[in-house]
Amino acid sequence: MSRLIVVSNRVAPTQEGRPAAGGLAIGVLDALKETGGVWFGWSGETVAEPSDPVIEKQGNVTYATVGLTKRDYDQYYRGFSNATLWPAFHYRNDLSRYDRQEYTGYLRVNETLAKQLKALLQPDDIIWVHDYHLLPFARCLRDLGVKNPIGFFLHIPFPVPEVLRTVPPHEELVRSMCSYDVIGFQTDADRQSFVDYIERGGHGSASDDGMLHAYNRFMKVGAYPIGIYPDAIAKASVQFSDRKAVKSLRDGLRGRKLIMSVDRLDYSKGLVERFQAFERLLLSGPGWHGRVSLVQIAPPTRSDVQTYQRIRQTLEGEAGRINGRFAQLDWTPIQYLNRKYERNLLMALFRQAQVGYVTPLRDGMNLVAKEYVASQDPTDPGVLVLSQFAGAAEQLPGALVVNPFDLSQMAEALERALSMPLAERQARHADMMAPMRENNLSVWRDTFLADLRNVATASSVAEKAVKLADVTAS
Repeated sequence: MSRLIVVSNRVAPTQEGRPAAGGLAIGVLDALKETGGVWFGWSGETVAEPSDPVIEKQGNVTYATVGLTKRDYDQYYRGFSNATLWPAFHYRNDLSRYDRQEYTGYLRVNETLAKQLKALLQPDDIIWVHDYHLLPFARCLRDLGVKNPIGFFLHIPFPVPEVLRTVPPHEELVRSMCSYDVIGFQTDADRQSFVDYIERGGHGSASDDGMLHAYNRFMKVGAYPIGIYPDAIAKASVQFSDRKAVKSLRDGLRGRKLIMSVDRLDYSKGLVERFQAFERLLLSGPGWHGRVSLVQIAPPTRSDVQTYQRIRQTLEGEAGRINGRFAQLDWTPIQYLNRKYERNLLMALFRQAQVGYVTPLRDGMNLVAKEYVASQDPTDPGVLVLSQFAGAAEQLPGALVVNPFDLSQMAEALERALSMPLAERQARHADMMAPMRENNLSVWRDTFLADLRNVATASSVAEKAVKLADVTAS
């Protein structure tokens, strides 16, 4: 049986009990643990010179990790990936900046990683590449003569053509993406944005079966919304409920209702707007004073990037201002925790919350929304308040969906969630658990990989037919 080779910018820590990883790492690791295979990518360490991958095997998963030089880290990771692509793909063009040398470094690292991976490949391997750091990775492998099936999944949003074109090398990036056999997105809107760029730019055309012909290649373009294992999360939320942190939270509430949010510290998450909407709840509903608390867990990320330092300072300032305005001797409205928690412990903390507050300004999927729902007690579940700009909004029909730019609407949704009758809460919870079970993480993985195997075979046949027709015509 062919091996699954997963490639991502960062290989998550392999030790159990480490703080919770992001959605990509959770999805990839859970998928690999079931099928077995190789996970290749950056170790998170900086090194003096590039070197061969470090190989470590745990169970049926082989980890192959490499270091980045300081120059590569600055240009590829801090630079083009996170100062250009990340803000542009999250519709924050005002924060996106372009530096030609950083883009050169981005291409150089993709080429170096491709060479390092090629040495590990076997002829029948299936390669699955993840996220925006590696848009040109398939082209780099093809330039090295790699013929294996290669799929790509984008975990973040894909912007509409008008926004994408603000990234100067946009056409070269999209042309490189067309070296993949399958290109997957979280939502159909993201898929349509990619197809629109191809068709409106005159670079190719799509057919009704999801196939795209562009730059003389055939590929499949589709939406593959990433899932979770809801029953495993429900089990963990109960098993970890006796942990000290959970008991401390429960005891500290003293019967108050709890609104809970968990996000990476990032400007795309709408954290400032979230705090301000909670402030409006307290302004419009003085009866909630002393009766509800907001706990925001926001682990720091990319702390060496100035933009992220500013968002942390702003958020700390807003929390202090709101607490100073409303706090009582025995009540602090907002508890803002700038630290990481282990994933299973987070599930137990979610279970204590009457409201899950997930309101990103733009997000590919947002697994936190799904994890909050799965962690609830079905006999007395909490209510999810969810941004319409999270991919999860399409899959969670029982959520109270809000526009995160409308602070009054968010405050009203919080009021409704806190006051919702038990029967309605139970019905909404059931409406969300059913589709999450039906479209769990295994379905995401298996659907994508089945398409990759099928399309790689079909594309090979189609390309041979085109070549044969050209030869015959000449």
